[in-house]
Amino acid sequence: MRLRSLRMTSVAAGLLLLGVPGLAAAAEEGPTPTDIAVNSMWVVLGAILVLFMQAGFAMLEIGLSRMKNAGAVAGKIVINLSIAILMFWATGFALAFGDGDGFWGQMGWFLNATDAAADTNSLGLNSFMNAIGAYNIPVEAFFFFQVVFCAVSLAIVFGTMLDRTKFIGYIIFAVVFTGFIYPIVAHWTWGGGWLYQDGFLDFAGSSIVHLQGATAALIGTLVLGPRIGKFRDGKPQPIPGHSIPLFMLGVIILWVGWMGFNAGSTLGAVGLNFADIAVNTNLAAAAGVIGATIGALLVFRTLDVSQMGNGAIAGLVAITAPCAFVDPWAAVVIGLVAGLIAPPIVVLLDKIRIDDPIGAIPVHGIAGIWGTLAIGLFATEGRLGELGVSQGLLLGGSAEQLWVQFYGIAATIGFTGAATLIVFLAIKYTVGLRVSEDEELAGLDISEHGMYGYPEQFIEVPGAFPEATRHSAGMASLSRPTTSG
Repeated sequence: MRLRSLRMTSVAAGLLLLGVPGLAAAAEEGPTPTDIAVNSMWVVLGAILVLFMQAGFAMLEIGLSRMKNAGAVAGKIVINLSIAILMFWATGFALAFGDGDGFWGQMGWFLNATDAAADTNSLGLNSFMNAIGAYNIPVEAFFFFQVVFCAVSLAIVFGTMLDRTKFIGYIIFAVVFTGFIYPIVAHWTWGGGWLYQDGFLDFAGSSIVHLQGATAALIGTLVLGPRIGKFRDGKPQPIPGHSIPLFMLGVIILWVGWMGFNAGSTLGAVGLNFADIAVNTNLAAAAGVIGATIGALLVFRTLDVSQMGNGAIAGLVAITAPCAFVDPWAAVVIGLVAGLIAPPIVVLLDKIRIDDPIGAIPVHGIAGIWGTLAIGLFATEGRLGELGVSQGLLLGGSAEQLWVQFYGIAATIGFTGAATLIVFLAIKYTVGLRVSEDEELAGLDISEHGMYGYPEQFIEVPGAFPEATRHSAGMASLSRPTTSG
């Protein structure tokens, strides 16, 4: 049996050697159908994970909102996801990834590819991701992955605006943001625009997705104003969310979804070590939790559970831009710092009277800035070398990359801030951005949607508590006088 096994091994080795020239020729000709299928499956799986992050946003925001607004948050999540998908299909994808100039794309409207079965080159896409083989997937897979990113950025915007925003305001802003504002900034880097040409790097969106969403969120809450009762006599008052368990469920769902967000951004599986990116992402998230726990102890003198959850999100946001460019030890440092700075930023926002119910500005905005800059500090030369990553400043490199990262951040904040300010002011002075005081006090569930998310907590529902009903009936029968036969 041993001799037979050796013979079979020799035959297999011989066949393999005979096949090497053919394999080499195939490699020169381009990706095989199997390569394209594997890459496409990985990208679609990543997109599904990112799509599921909407459930995470729903649970997180519902948990940190008041009970009387829980249903309104759920409705807001699903309507905005729907608008994002439709608007990105109509205009956003073309503006972000179609051929054009350094500012925006100008082809591919309504996903109008020259060949629906062809790769992304049929739309003239020249994303920097193409340098690592992103074009080896169908255009539909690429669209699916990018549209759910756009939906995440939109979800961030409204985290600061809970409990007081008109539903129509959400809808109008969502149309403009997903159809025009977000795609233009995405084009600057991922669509081969002017920032990409300058060497700006953001692998999965610390700046493009998260900072852009947080910038719009800051503008929105400034135009909207704080919730009733948040500030009294100039002092901030805590308005706790109604369910920390729901909030933490949302955090964990987002954490899982981030595996698609970061690791899926390789836009391919063949020949790419996406597991390395997943490891960096998890390390940063874990370090973010530890950092925020320490930060909460220093700032609040307590083990604040909501800060622990926000620390995880801060670490995830911060590692999103550099996840493919840094070593694991650097991922830990990046996540730890992101978590540490979140609690003091929460306090600072309260002091300057900015009402951010879920902490979107610290964990998506400040952490997004930190993570984008971290590329210029910690990048390791040779990681995804096709993208021209140079050594980070703290590893002996120059400050050139750090400078590019800095003005890329400034451009993102400047354009997004100005554009969203115009949109929010237009909404405010036309259809109105904020509900009335009476409606806010009553709760958006009943004033905007006609039903509470938790109806049994606010209105009498016949049969809602059958156990209590049976218990009361039983007690009544025990107290009823009996008659003798």
